[in-house]
Amino acid sequence: MVRRVLRNLFLVGMACVGGAMAFAAGAAHTNPMNNDPQVREAYQHYYSLDYAGAVARFERYHELHAGDPQATDYLLNALIFQELFRQDLLDTTFYANDGFLTGRHATDENPQVKARILGLAEEAVREADWRLGKNPNDVDALFARAWARSLQCTYVAMMERGYSAGFHLANKAREDAQHALKLDPEYVDAKLIAGVYQYVVGALPLPFKLLIGIVGMTGSKSTGLAMLRDDGERGTVTSIEARTATALFLRREARYKEAAEVVRGMKHQYPRNFLFWLEEANLRKDAGEGMAAVEAYREILAHEAKPGFYTETRLQLAYYGLGDALRGQKHWREAAEAYEHAAGTPGAGPELKVRTMLSAGQCRDLLGERGLAVHDYQMAIDAGPRTTRADTARKLLREQYRGQ
Repeated sequence: MVRRVLRNLFLVGMACVGGAMAFAAGAAHTNPMNNDPQVREAYQHYYSLDYAGAVARFERYHELHAGDPQATDYLLNALIFQELFRQDLLDTTFYANDGFLTGRHATDENPQVKARILGLAEEAVREADWRLGKNPNDVDALFARAWARSLQCTYVAMMERGYSAGFHLANKAREDAQHALKLDPEYVDAKLIAGVYQYVVGALPLPFKLLIGIVGMTGSKSTGLAMLRDDGERGTVTSIEARTATALFLRREARYKEAAEVVRGMKHQYPRNFLFWLEEANLRKDAGEGMAAVEAYREILAHEAKPGFYTETRLQLAYYGLGDALRGQKHWREAAEAYEHAAGTPGAGPELKVRTMLSAGQCRDLLGERGLAVHDYQMAIDAGPRTTRADTARKLLREQYRGQ
């Protein structure tokens, strides 16, 4: 139970703080900057996973609005998720199905990108602090500081596995978001961070609260989901993130059909976003839809042949999901081939290579193809020699895999 909750705690980091802007109409209050045509244009590129185009536009906007923490946050958000996408770390299967929090993993962290990201996070907090020093009730500055800290939490947790530091950043972000909502209950964008906190703390068992020192803090899963649904419907800058978090939590509750409905709505809104297509297929797999899930992954791969269907893809993630779905149906050979294709896709991240080649080797062992299995295990080791999966692969070099 603790491991399941832990996974979802830091799934929050990915789901809740980076992402798209929906520009929803309604009575919700928001920073006027969020409706600036230049910002909306930049996010149209972001929605389509054209991170380079989004970053370039946010760089210009950041220069034009020097000293504004919201402008700094836009750029920080785009840079973080561009890097996570490059590393194949935006596939939720990674967090739902393995020891993401407890194991050792392979990443290819770029020191220059890291320095830029952490520098922008500090810049945004410093800019917000300056404004709050002049006016402690500046709701826009409170939200901007909360967003910056949440984004830094995402990077620290997902790239560096710095969960203790990430939790403290998330807690500070929650404090700012709740303060903003107390000052202005209609500042709906802040319900993202506050709602995620409510759900996560409400889901944590007492032993884990003792472990991380949050005894006395209360939360409610139902309250958290209600806040996220409201943000998803009325939020301006965090609507998509709120819906993403809602889908992830519904998935955790095994409410797969409801989660899929949320994801399909986002896919309909942004049909060129490869990740929304992938997440729907992931949900069908988790729901136990068998060959229907297999066909969902194959449909994703088939669409790649249509010029302009997706703006940007990471097809290795779809091949990995296909491998998992086929393995679930005991189609060992096809699963092994899908896994091997994922690892061999140009640009596949090191963590993806490790997990796909380990899975491929296990399928080869189940087929009695020991020579191919040994080859795959060695490739897993080579891709991430100091990872937990590499340790498993070394054991399987000595003894044939006989599980499922």
